[in-house]
Amino acid sequence: MDVVDQLGAVREGKLSRRKFTQGLLAAGVAMTTLPVSARRAAASGDEATFFTWGGYDIPELFKPYEAKNGALPNFSIFGGSEEALTKMRGGFVVDVSHPCNQALPRWVASGLFQPIDVTRLSNWSDVMPELVDLPGNAADGGNVWMAPFDWGQTSVTYRTDMFELEGEESWDMLWDKRYANRLGSLASGADAWWCGAIKAGVDFADIATDEAFEKIAAVMREQRPLIRTYTDDTTTLEQALSSGEMVAAMTWNSSATLLKSEGVPVKFAAPKEGALTWVCGVVIHKDAPNLDRAYDVIDSLLSVESGKFMINDYGYGHSNIKSFDEFDAATLQDLGLSKNPFEILEAGHFQQPQSQDWETRMNETFEQIKAGF
Repeated sequence: MDVVDQLGAVREGKLSRRKFTQGLLAAGVAMTTLPVSARRAAASGDEATFFTWGGYDIPELFKPYEAKNGALPNFSIFGGSEEALTKMRGGFVVDVSHPCNQALPRWVASGLFQPIDVTRLSNWSDVMPELVDLPGNAADGGNVWMAPFDWGQTSVTYRTDMFELEGEESWDMLWDKRYANRLGSLASGADAWWCGAIKAGVDFADIATDEAFEKIAAVMREQRPLIRTYTDDTTTLEQALSSGEMVAAMTWNSSATLLKSEGVPVKFAAPKEGALTWVCGVVIHKDAPNLDRAYDVIDSLLSVESGKFMINDYGYGHSNIKSFDEFDAATLQDLGLSKNPFEILEAGHFQQPQSQDWETRMNETFEQIKAGF
């Protein structure tokens, strides 16, 4: 199948954007962001709309949904959780969306979401309770606000054949002046600012103080001249690492897993200071126009089938404990995972919820820094 045929398959939902990108990476071909979501937005109004991060708008995560409903959900993509919440506050109504643990209390406080009736989820009994019991996630009647789905780390993916490591793996790698203009970063403060806090030696319990704020801003300004690209399109970072345009970048687990599968010599660093760790999940909009299918979206994401894909293809942890039974211990260890999520989450720096005022100040400051101010 040539590139034109593959593009057609992607638009028809027969080939995922991730698999398409893998083929291009293997062939040494670069691409820009593919407008799959525009096709989804024009799909049937009978289907649920999933407002999510890039990379989750793929058929592999919705096999049970498609089998039940005869079609995939509609998808709408955001680059960061603050962007998503702002858009929904402005009147954008979806069925389900995809926040992470540090944002959950602010999302709930917005009044835009309804508790999840867990009795409507066939896979709920297999969801690890450690991932459910997060700050701000308890709802009346034994229900929850967010059904946890994926968990993982943000760290440094680097080319082992190009980046000359000095000592231990460290966040200092993304501040290494030897590689100015060959370093990349995720553009969202929800990742980058917190990683800057680790670099600055700020305890997450103190991250909201003025002293911590200034320390983090200082290290982010120090890094700014070294960064070639800030982006939340992980494909852009993966292509730049594959081609050697970049030698190291801030990424999630999935980027290193993908590049390794294509034979690119990379490693997902275990920084001596600790990685950033997180749990994300699914919430239901209070005005969800397709409520029954919103539950179908969640149940599909919580399925063993979706969990197996997340672990094997993205290198992320999954909330369904039975998903891990599909892998032996050695495979999980090679992926940097464990059947006990808190062995991984507690080994790094686990994000903590912050106030809306802090989020606004952080995002505004980080945008200024990225712009060179």
